[in-house]
Amino acid sequence: MSYVLAIDQGTTSTRAILFSSELTIAAAAQQEFAQHYPASGWVEHDPEDIWRTTLATGREALAKAGVRAAELAAIGVANQRETTLIWDRETGEPIHRAIVWQDRRTAGSCEQLRAAGCEALVAARTGLLLDPYFSATKIAWLLDHVPNARARAERGELAFGTVDAFLLWRLTGGADASRTLLYDIRRGQWDDEQLALFRVPRAILPDARDSADDFGFAQAEHFGARIAIRGVAGDQQAATVGQACFAPGMMKATYGTGAFALVNTGGTPVVSSHRLLTTIAYRIDGETTYALEGSIFVAGAAVQWLRDGLGVIRSADEAGALAAAADPAQSVYLVPAFVGLGAPYWDPDCRGALFGLTRATGPKEIARAALESVGYQTLDLIEAARADWPAGAETVLRVDGGMAASDWTMQRLADILDAPVDRPAIKETTALGAAYLAGLHAGLYPPLAEFAASWRRERAFRPSLANDVRMKMVAGWRDAVGRTLSGRKA
Repeated sequence: MSYVLAIDQGTTSTRAILFSSELTIAAAAQQEFAQHYPASGWVEHDPEDIWRTTLATGREALAKAGVRAAELAAIGVANQRETTLIWDRETGEPIHRAIVWQDRRTAGSCEQLRAAGCEALVAARTGLLLDPYFSATKIAWLLDHVPNARARAERGELAFGTVDAFLLWRLTGGADASRTLLYDIRRGQWDDEQLALFRVPRAILPDARDSADDFGFAQAEHFGARIAIRGVAGDQQAATVGQACFAPGMMKATYGTGAFALVNTGGTPVVSSHRLLTTIAYRIDGETTYALEGSIFVAGAAVQWLRDGLGVIRSADEAGALAAAADPAQSVYLVPAFVGLGAPYWDPDCRGALFGLTRATGPKEIARAALESVGYQTLDLIEAARADWPAGAETVLRVDGGMAASDWTMQRLADILDAPVDRPAIKETTALGAAYLAGLHAGLYPPLAEFAASWRRERAFRPSLANDVRMKMVAGWRDAVGRTLSGRKA
């Protein structure tokens, strides 16, 4: 039997999942790694932690299954997107810690470019917005703040990449590209005007390739044999594939540290007028499929805050039961703007707030507010997508990620959306998508239509909340957000 090893390199942990030729999970391993917060709004990762956990989890998954590396048909990689690394091309050594997608340090640079009227051009070329979430201003910050980095980059001595490119470089000596604010998604190439705008030398950039392609070989020293890497995608693109959202209008949302909702728009990029992102969902055999995307910066991170910040739960899986026991008469709202708000607000300067507290408010009500905030933010994204593409978005949302395991949270999500929510039988859809892309290119897995037909639902959540109650809850959320946005008085 042949296998595919999927590496799912996330924001707080790295996972490796071994899939069989029938796309069943043979083994899995996971390791968390440290988060670094050198200043308010700054978030960094040690690239060596990313590399170390990638190797360790891959080796552990193979060992658990008793599978030899020589039995692998391919490796697929999914990764946290926008997180930015620069390293020495000769030694592979990073010049600085990775600047994580959540990092806000370049908010001022983005505001200056916005004030100069640059956002329309950026959106037209890249489908993205001027926000510190994306890589371009992070690259410029590193080149400007690490001694001699800009001169070395212009001489071609340094390489930039998101996490996928960094891992490919370490595994094979080559790299590919993820989203950056520098890539023309319509022409399928790096954009010279964007490079000039963000002051990024072309010499530092990786190649851009299809999602299922030949990315080189992981050397034998890493896993015990030379293995082809044949699928690479950002985590949300990989989850879109893993959820088999191949038809225009299909929607998925992944609930990890943050949350990300994508609507497949087919072969035509839909321009958003509601501050969503126009992005590439995947490219297979040279054919590009586009999506509208909304980004929520804090989802599972709110549960981590309940555990690590407040100490009201010992483990994440306790949050749902605590929320279920909350006083239904209390209307408590958490706007989890710990690092600002993402789509559709894109406000990097606002900070988190709790509203509706009384003397009777306790851990149960705060837990419920934290979980409900994910539903409300998802509603904001879906309503924006429907406004941008009225004929496109279906009413069923396919969900995955760690928070999707909570029945209470998913039922509350369906209630807030007033729409069905489907949870798949294979919950590790990000890893599944990366594995499928790699196995597809290796000839191990079937074409897209056959793979889509194999998708199975584990549980359906259907809305059960009275409409007047729902509307009152949503109105309270919108008032809370309005009071939280920067420039607004509470």
